Amino acid sequence: MSAVISVDHVVMNFRKNKEKVDSLKEYVLKSILRKLSFDTFTALNDVSFEVEQGEVMGIVGLNGSGKSTLLKIISGILKPTEGRVSVNGTVSPLIELGAGFDFDLTAEENVYLNGSVLGYSKKEMEEKLPEIIEFSELSEFMNVPIKNFSSGMVARLGFAIATITRPEILIVDEILAVGDFQFQKKCEERINEMMSGGTTVIIVSHSIDQIKRLCDRVIWLENGRIRMEGACEEVCLAYENQGV
Repeated sequence: MSAVISVDHVVMNFRKNKEKVDSLKEYVLKSILRKLSFDTFTALNDVSFEVEQGEVMGIVGLNGSGKSTLLKIISGILKPTEGRVSVNGTVSPLIELGAGFDFDLTAEENVYLNGSVLGYSKKEMEEKLPEIIEFSELSEFMNVPIKNFSSGMVARLGFAIATITRPEILIVDEILAVGDFQFQKKCEERINEMMSGGTTVIIVSHSIDQIKRLCDRVIWLENGRIRMEGACEEVCLAYENQGV
């Protein structure tokens, strides 16, 4: 097998304003006068790893450890401050609930909107629509603007659209934590189907049980660095026993 994702010595720094600024006008004035001072926050520090084709990689860590930042860099949403990321394949990111949706449009209209973003014609999405409706279990709500949806309903629709196309690389950030147990089980079954078809998956989840069920290998991020990387059971055991 060959690596489809290669993360090479990635560093991600963010600038944070040291001072409180009460308005945009004040911010612009201070910026022009160069009276703004910043702190640098390092979200990721020298992170390197590879993911092989068809592998399911889990990423665990406490809030603020850099998990979501890492997924956004792999997805191409953020550009790293230092280092390099190589991705060999089409990426379908499920990173933020509702990302890519127009909340004033109906669920069905958003299916076509997302399909066009993914490079599919309206005709192709019309063919896929019945399966999307069936999987998302939203048949009674397809003509409802999704601004009226719960977060769980948005997650159902987003997951159904993202996975109907069988992407080469699927990136999932906590989206499986939304919704009832039965729907989470359906999502996991679909991920297993995609794995058997060669899809590479990266999953961030606070549910260690979910990571154990789905993943081959796990990375444990702590304060922006990789604390541990290895077989799923080994890393999850160490993560669960931290501080014990």
